[in-house]
Amino acid sequence: MKKSFLSLLLLHFVFVTKVQAQWDLQQCVNYALKNSLTLKQQALSLHTNKNNATQAKMAMLPNINLGAAHTYNFGQTIDRFTNTFANTRVLSQNFFASSNVTLWSGLSQYNNAKANEYTYLSSIENLKRQQNDLALNVASAYINVIFTDELRKISENQTAITKEQLERTIKLVNVGSLAKTVEYDLKAQLANDEATLITSKNNYDLALLNLTQLLNLDSVTNFSITKPQLDINENESRISNINAIYETALKNQPSIKSAEYVNLSAEKAYLASKGRISPSLSLSGSIGTGYSGLAKEIAGYNTVTSTLGIIPNVGPITYNQEVPILKDKVFADQFKDNVNKSVGLQLNVPIFNGWQTMTAVKNTQINMLNAKLNQDLIEQNLYKVIVQASANAKAALNKYSATKLSVEAASESFKYAQQKFDVGAISTFDFNSAKNRLFAAESNLIQAKYDYIFKLKVLDFYQGKPLQF
Repeated sequence: MKKSFLSLLLLHFVFVTKVQAQWDLQQCVNYALKNSLTLKQQALSLHTNKNNATQAKMAMLPNINLGAAHTYNFGQTIDRFTNTFANTRVLSQNFFASSNVTLWSGLSQYNNAKANEYTYLSSIENLKRQQNDLALNVASAYINVIFTDELRKISENQTAITKEQLERTIKLVNVGSLAKTVEYDLKAQLANDEATLITSKNNYDLALLNLTQLLNLDSVTNFSITKPQLDINENESRISNINAIYETALKNQPSIKSAEYVNLSAEKAYLASKGRISPSLSLSGSIGTGYSGLAKEIAGYNTVTSTLGIIPNVGPITYNQEVPILKDKVFADQFKDNVNKSVGLQLNVPIFNGWQTMTAVKNTQINMLNAKLNQDLIEQNLYKVIVQASANAKAALNKYSATKLSVEAASESFKYAQQKFDVGAISTFDFNSAKNRLFAAESNLIQAKYDYIFKLKVLDFYQGKPLQF
């Protein structure tokens, strides 16, 4: 009983695993977007642009610096705190804080910050564009798997028909109703059908492998996709509404938005370079203090009596002198007493710097004009691509309609040929020709069908619709 339960549990696990391995298009797209190494690299580049945009904004804020120095001076020197000479080792310590802020620079800093911000926004749209391109490639590979699988099934069906006909022919040959050459002809046809089937299977395996590589999967083991029922609407109207598709694409296509941000960034870079022609005004301030080993303070006084001389009949003449007693001034008192502060304004007027500023202005102006032209070019190319995609979709639909009629005719022809072959009214060559025409027509129909489906997905892509069936 226990073994039976474990067996059932194992079968359930295998069944669940197989069910989970059935991936639909949305799952394939989501997995590819999550695991693409190219997208991960682009995301890192995006973070770099974000850091640059943040740094450009922070550059407009005041800078603040703190510092300290612990110094030993040897030999003759002038102590900065006591302004006295020293010719022995002297310890000095210095502590300071300073700040500087640009009050005016012709809005150069502001425009530079905006330029970096637009560059960052452009990189976001570039990442979206790469994501969309990858999603479209996955959709193409996904449809190709379904297409090659349909061709494989047609090949299997053709091979099965030939096998069935060969078995029937062998029986008729054995009883003398048909010539041996008919059997040989069908065996040759069967070998040809089996070779076609092998090619179809290989094409399916390669299509599946291509899809797994786009998804960045390790292997194709236990991997398969769901095959939705895809019907063709031969009265599809969206393939003709080019202007509506183009207007929608202008609003949602990342490539258009990216070009717009690049254009805005170039405009701000041009204004930033022009701002450098303007005079700049900055405000600075600092505060500092320090300690010196030479600094002394009076600890008290000693009274020293000195004799100036002796006056006869009077006696010695003396006077008292107060001599100060010095000691090292403590660190805390020096830290408080040696405080110095400063504040100032600095005006810089650019007069001539080897024409560097004017050259930068002209170059950024050229970049701005080029960015505008590039935006117009991308919009023009988008319209051309949409027109081409619409034309391709119409051509694919027309091909599908034509091949559908061809399949219907080839199917009826094959049925008639099979009936005549069964009664010996036509040769093996004629029978195989009818069967091959049916195979070619069915293959062309499948190809036209999925080609048209993909062309519709391309039009949906430009309209910002999700890639799903």
